[in-house]
Amino acid sequence: MAREKKTEFDIILWGATGFTGRLVAEYLARSQDAHGAKWALAGRDRERLEKIRAELAQLQPACADLPLVLADAKDTASLDALVARTRVVISTVGPYNKYGSQLVAACARAGTDYCDLTGEVHWMRKMIDAHDAQARETGARIVHTCGFDSIPSDLGVLLVQDYMREKHGGHCDHVRYHLTRMRGGFSGGTIASMMDTLDAVKADPSLRRMLTSAHALDPEPGRGTKEERDQMTVRRSPDTGGWTAPFVMASVNTRVVRRSNALLGFPWGRDFFYAEVSDFGPGPKGLAMAAGTTAGLGGFMAAANVNVVRGLLEKHVLPSPGEGPSATAREQGCFEVKLLGEGLSPKSGQRVKVEGKVAAQGDPGYAATSRMLAESGLCLAFDTLPKRGGVLTPASAMGMVLVQRLRKAGMTFEVHDRAA
Repeated sequence: MAREKKTEFDIILWGATGFTGRLVAEYLARSQDAHGAKWALAGRDRERLEKIRAELAQLQPACADLPLVLADAKDTASLDALVARTRVVISTVGPYNKYGSQLVAACARAGTDYCDLTGEVHWMRKMIDAHDAQARETGARIVHTCGFDSIPSDLGVLLVQDYMREKHGGHCDHVRYHLTRMRGGFSGGTIASMMDTLDAVKADPSLRRMLTSAHALDPEPGRGTKEERDQMTVRRSPDTGGWTAPFVMASVNTRVVRRSNALLGFPWGRDFFYAEVSDFGPGPKGLAMAAGTTAGLGGFMAAANVNVVRGLLEKHVLPSPGEGPSATAREQGCFEVKLLGEGLSPKSGQRVKVEGKVAAQGDPGYAATSRMLAESGLCLAFDTLPKRGGVLTPASAMGMVLVQRLRKAGMTFEVHDRAA
């Protein structure tokens, strides 16, 4: 399997002129780890790229000399030329189902590492089927979901399982993700990807079965069990006693975590259970908030399937791709996730409970996501990682190495025992 290759650049940022792309570029400009990197901005519009470069030079004067690379998402020759010049491509150009397929194909052919922000399960399945075998041959690490979906989930579970193995000698057969705090929102790109997924299902109703499969992204997809289906109603958590509602990204994150377990050789067991919810706490207030969130989510999905109403939402309510909150609003955002695990300890012969925490300051859909994606690109470019190619996940491609990077970048990754 090919792995090391000499290239002109360490990282090319594809989509640097979009809102999230600019945030990733700003992060790289400020990052001490990136100051020794050879990186470039890429897109199809030179004038817009030059404008971004000038803005970056105000943050870091050395960015005035950043190279610019022109390519088109639908032009195979230009993408082949782009990926041949770099070790890693960071892509922020979505919806990926519309604009990302040819770039992934080019990276798989060339053995170039790649990371993105997609949450489009149907597209990821398509990339697995089309390019996993070739990427394994060339050594290309194709790593989707390197933002708020699904790094807190995927690396959070890995953290909990590593702790369980090291301290108790076993693994957690159950882990539940509880989103306990979130200030901010989802980006315009995430909304656009959700809408594209709805359009794809309308065009091909057979996708609905795949999207509802608990193991849609597994190497060998299966239907899963009834217990594994995503929560769709208000429930009281058996772990926290709080009232819970469906979490909108669970249908993405849970599939990614299960793929990680499979790619790593099922270290958490073939019957490993994983679920995600939004947790609003106990009491009448928690119940009211959980009920309101559930109703709101159901209403939004119903409205998004009605063309006239959807048009009004997109025009007057939802953020558009390329739009986002102010710097102050991004800085004031935050999120906190608890991962509650349980399993048998071979050392004691008893079942034990552990609790992980993943948290970050910064709007989840923008500030925190741009940090996670940029650090993923730096990790692929510079860190010592397992020599494996294919369509991977953050946990299977970068694992605890990326956890350490993100800790250094200010994110919280903690785990401890909890009372049985």
